[in-house]
Amino acid sequence: MQVEHFERGISYNTDELMLLAKKLGRLATYCRFLKDEGSGIRVEAERRDTKKDRDQVKVMITVRLPKEILRVESRKNRVLEAVDSCIEKLEEQVKRYKEMHSGRGKAHRATRQRNRELAA
Repeated sequence: MQVEHFERGISYNTDELMLLAKKLGRLATYCRFLKDEGSGIRVEAERRDTKKDRDQVKVMITVRLPKEILRVESRKNRVLEAVDSCIEKLEEQVKRYKEMHSGRGKAHRATRQRNRELAA
């Protein structure tokens, strides 16, 4: 898994970078496709001057997977809060991706489709 990180107007200390890597690594437990060489994660964080204090930090995470690209965005007043929000959103997307692209998920969908046709 390749992780790219871009920051504008934000600087991280070593502990924050380790925590960020740990949170992103947690996504790999949900889907084996994240560990492939063809997949990658891009994290962009930027601090912006806004009227609302809670929207000053914008974090965008893009996950490149085989056959699909997942993207989330969050605005919070702290970087790690925004990353947490993005990770929560990505977990659901990764689980859906896994279900759609793994062998068991395809078999499960085929069984559900067959059951619907029989019920109709």
